Amino acid sequence: MKRVGRVVWDAVTHFNNDDGWAMASHVALSILMALFPFMIFGTSLASFLGAHAYAETASHLIFDTWPESIAAPIAREVINVLTVERGGLLTLSVMAAAFFSANGVEALRVSLNRAYRVTETRPWYVTRVQSLVFVVVAVLVIMAISFLLVLAPLVLKLARQFAPWMETLISAVDDWRILVAVSVLVVGLVISHLWLPSGKRRLLDVVPGICLTVVAWMAGALMFASYLKEFATYVSTYAGLASIMIALVFLYIVAAIFILGAEINAAILKGRARAEMDQARHG
Repeated sequence: MKRVGRVVWDAVTHFNNDDGWAMASHVALSILMALFPFMIFGTSLASFLGAHAYAETASHLIFDTWPESIAAPIAREVINVLTVERGGLLTLSVMAAAFFSANGVEALRVSLNRAYRVTETRPWYVTRVQSLVFVVVAVLVIMAISFLLVLAPLVLKLARQFAPWMETLISAVDDWRILVAVSVLVVGLVISHLWLPSGKRRLLDVVPGICLTVVAWMAGALMFASYLKEFATYVSTYAGLASIMIALVFLYIVAAIFILGAEINAAILKGRARAEMDQARHG
């Protein structure tokens, strides 16, 4: 318990002393600003490659881990934006959308570098290219999922027809959206912690912070949704901007949780290194 207490104290202290709250606001604003460009670029690329179900799939993957009261207004605006016709994949606006969506990845990188207490040593153009690659890979993954999910109803229908004894399992799989969304969230967190910040870490080194992030994300989403239902006065305060402000506050909470997860990992690594040094000194 003392070791756990030291890890938590180290993580929280470093988070507070190293402008963790300011970084959380930076990440939240950057992600919100990158959301629409990402969806625009993804839809353009998906349409170019023939994946016409991309927009709906992407909306579910992004927003199904958000409270419905927060996600619904933003999702509607995203769909409205994506219905606008664009000239093609290689237009200036689509390329600009790819660039600005990469800014969200860069914000995550900066916050992770601070949390892991490392200095970025790679040239700026290398990290920028990596961010753009992450954006394109994310779009391609969502496209692949959209293709698979188009087949899901047919597969479930055939399963019910030829394997009625599996009805319990089939009914569980029927609610695929939240399952897929959480799976994509976990994979995204693993990739972010392993490859975005400078330095090298093993998968086992980042698992504690990722587990904390997922659990706290779900708990925070439920509590914030309950708060909005019972107490919040955002609509009267911000009028037409209420949905954006609510989303920004939610992303701020999520960003703080995300950074704290990395802080926990860094504190564990620091404690492990100290223990190894002590053992070597007395060994």
